[in-house]
Amino acid sequence: MMTENLKLVTTKDHVQIAIWEIFDSEKYHDLSNLSAHKAQNIFLTHGTFSDKKTCLRIAEYLATLGHHCYIMEWRGHGASEIPKDKFNFETIATYDFDATFRYLFDDLKLDNLHCVTHSGGGIGLTMFLIQNPLYIDKINSISMFACQAYGAALNPISYARILTAKIFTRLFGYIPAKKLNMGPINESYYAMKQWYDWNLKQNFNSSFITQNDLNEGNNKGNNESHCKSGNNKNITHKSTAQKVMANTEPFDYRQHMPKITTPIYAISAKGDKLISPTRGCQLLFNDFNNPANVFREYSLSNGDLDDYTHSRIMTSRNAAKEIWPTVAAWIDKHSR
Repeated sequence: MMTENLKLVTTKDHVQIAIWEIFDSEKYHDLSNLSAHKAQNIFLTHGTFSDKKTCLRIAEYLATLGHHCYIMEWRGHGASEIPKDKFNFETIATYDFDATFRYLFDDLKLDNLHCVTHSGGGIGLTMFLIQNPLYIDKINSISMFACQAYGAALNPISYARILTAKIFTRLFGYIPAKKLNMGPINESYYAMKQWYDWNLKQNFNSSFITQNDLNEGNNKGNNESHCKSGNNKNITHKSTAQKVMANTEPFDYRQHMPKITTPIYAISAKGDKLISPTRGCQLLFNDFNNPANVFREYSLSNGDLDDYTHSRIMTSRNAAKEIWPTVAAWIDKHSR
């Protein structure tokens, strides 16, 4: 029987985040008798315009294999609290992921984890792990659906599309995702601006962390004076001399991506032309620079069932038929 439980955890900036526990009570307890799979703990999260529904069906599929799944909903999405302060991708990475991983590893005492993300969820996970490298060795595998951060505007036409979208969002103050059938959650301009800028400038820079903040092994998890949301407040340095010597340039996540040594299975959709085009997904994938990682574009020309779109790559029946089993195999391959 499929079981679904809700747990609310509180972030360090005092926002309640929803974590949905999904498991098949019969399969989970009987898994020791099965030889095909070993029970694993799996973290899943969605991207912009979305909530737990994006991850729910694949989580239920993984649960039928005997795995224990945990879906995190971003602040302002689904059952999570709508915060009073503005937030962006990096706020979610810095606070929501932190609260969730502390709950999974400190409260539930999990000793390892697999991650499955869609779109911006993979961006958030990447930033979080760079900020908190102590978790990298605790993650067995990562599967990223349609994830890119700075490769959606690599030619004049795509650049014009992203710039137009940014101007439109700025004028209206938000993206009306519901009216545009993009998803159940409207995203604010403040939240989307960071993604637009990454792609238009082709960088992966922080909006509130400086180069000096995370150097020499210091990270947000070990330093409580980390800044909040989009406010430009630097971590307190130990001396006046350090302040003078500090590199106050924005922290560049892209430079530190090779530090994530967890095997990554990156999945792209040929029909995803705007948000996560294959070329952009490939660019992000290449910057992890890990020969153990695997990249796969799903398309009719590759012999697959669909060219897929940004959402269908994770939620469609065809994805359930031909893509989900490859994610399960990736998890099984890297299970402890």
